[in-house]
Amino acid sequence: MQPVHLASNQFHRFYRGGSAIARFRGTGGGGGGTREDDRAPEDWVGSATTIRGEETKGLSSLPDGRLLRDAIAADPEAFLGAAHAARYGANPALLVKLLHTGQRLPVHCHPSREFARRHLDCPFGKTEAWVIAEVEHDAPTVHLGFRHDVEAATLAGWVDRQEVDTMLEALHTLTVHPGDAILVPAGVPHAIGAGVLVIELQEPTDFSVLLEWHGFDVDGLADGHLGIGYDLALACVDRSGFGSDALARLRQRARDAAELRPGVWSVFVADADPYFRAERIRPRPRATLDASFSILVVLAGTGRLTTEHDEVPLERGDTVLIPFAYGTATIEGDLDVIRCLPPAVEA
Repeated sequence: MQPVHLASNQFHRFYRGGSAIARFRGTGGGGGGTREDDRAPEDWVGSATTIRGEETKGLSSLPDGRLLRDAIAADPEAFLGAAHAARYGANPALLVKLLHTGQRLPVHCHPSREFARRHLDCPFGKTEAWVIAEVEHDAPTVHLGFRHDVEAATLAGWVDRQEVDTMLEALHTLTVHPGDAILVPAGVPHAIGAGVLVIELQEPTDFSVLLEWHGFDVDGLADGHLGIGYDLALACVDRSGFGSDALARLRQRARDAAELRPGVWSVFVADADPYFRAERIRPRPRATLDASFSILVVLAGTGRLTTEHDEVPLERGDTVLIPFAYGTATIEGDLDVIRCLPPAVEA
């Protein structure tokens, strides 16, 4: 079973963005099937996950025309490995996105696994993490976690009255740089500022609770609460205050990453392992990859993925799915690659 170069999978969303994805991939315009769509800010890479409420939208297709979801279902052990399939079935338990913000995202959060099991009939919540790939401004920012404890009634009032400035003031604001990696646990309110291209790893759902919608092309009162009403949906929000130490434990800068083996570094803090993993690969001159379902995002350079039987070319902008059955491989060349991996089964 061979690796697969994945085509762009952008589509229309309610916020602006996408041009940086097109530039990164070398595809020209805004994506989403047309160059005129400035609201195609997400590219779902190697996706076996649908947009909430849709039957197929969001799913990735293989070059032979099959949906990746269907191909995995037909042979989960070959794609995912026996241990992963025994635990998660034919679900990769991972969704990878390229996400570009043409405007600041609204303040929002995602439910935990426990909340999703209880109220959404789903085993997955939506813990996510960001690898900052590119920035367009001198001081790009993200907003993450309340600075102080917030009472439930206070938060409900902010949301009901759409007191956006108050919410943003209550959140930590972090300046980010390429190479930064930030874990966003389920429940933690957050927003990515304008002009940032991220590689996002997350649990395989499309669950979001909007705390802000004013000025965006979405009806928050109708579509912002996962169909369960805001009285219940707001119960998934982590309203606790994050001190500087707690915030620091969510963030890892590239210069602080541990080298796992020659040419391979960790990306996220260890708390991400039960949800997803990522490695940064900079071969010198080569790096070894163990057998695993994984998705490569090539940030820079040119090179190749090789086994003793074949080789696959790699260059900036490529996204490549590697099935478990491909086995152990080597990456060679002048490359900077993020390797996205499912959760550690033992975690």
